[in-house]
Amino acid sequence: MLLVLDVGNTNTVMGVYPAESAGAAVVHWRLSTNRSGTVDEYGVFFRSLFDMAKLDVRSIDGIVVSSVVPPLDSTLRAMCERYFDARPLFIEPGIKTGISVLQETPRELGADRLVNSVAAFEKHGGPVVIVDFGTATTFDVVTERAEYIGGAIAPGLGISADALVQRTAKLPRVDIRPPAHVIGTNTTSHLQSGLYYGYLGLVDGILERMLAELGRPAKVVATGGLAALIGPGSQYITEIDDLLTLDGLRIIWERNKARRKTAEH
Repeated sequence: MLLVLDVGNTNTVMGVYPAESAGAAVVHWRLSTNRSGTVDEYGVFFRSLFDMAKLDVRSIDGIVVSSVVPPLDSTLRAMCERYFDARPLFIEPGIKTGISVLQETPRELGADRLVNSVAAFEKHGGPVVIVDFGTATTFDVVTERAEYIGGAIAPGLGISADALVQRTAKLPRVDIRPPAHVIGTNTTSHLQSGLYYGYLGLVDGILERMLAELGRPAKVVATGGLAALIGPGSQYITEIDDLLTLDGLRIIWERNKARRKTAEH
């Protein structure tokens, strides 16, 4: 079985896939990213998740990791080797993805964004725009020729909400959700309306301009922790795919499997 890990600034998403390359995820989890976690803390925690899911850690014969938190990379690498007896594949320059990165600085592209691009093109074709609602909200564009041509980065909805509360004396923290009416009738609904519809306007405003600049129809796929909240209200998002990044990791693992076997012998 294959263990896939997507390590983000706020959350870490992990899943287990069967040995068959076309199989869907057997199980998946979304966890808070612990930047100060030790090798043993991560190992014990991950193995406890396997125990609860009645999965045997000895069934894992491959691990692939996408990380945008470099200080955790060595910890996770050691954890995989100690607790799963497997050397992980990290998404980094030099691996085979099937996507040509044409932006001016290819090495600056986040591993998660590259993985999303691989999965979106494989599952939905091109041209395709990927919107990933994480700590930051990222927009990525892949052409029908499997070329990554660029994107955009905006502050995430959670960051926007936190900044509003931190910089005002009397505004409370609220649950972010679509309000019943745009015109709120109390402070809570005022905040919910401003946060939800304001952010929806940001997303659709960027997508409108991206699609116009692209000059041809494209699918728009949303993923990430808040995709299910924002996606349904968007005029442009056509698909919500919670497992897009995990599926991309599985696809990249398959494309590099032969190369890894050669390197290990």
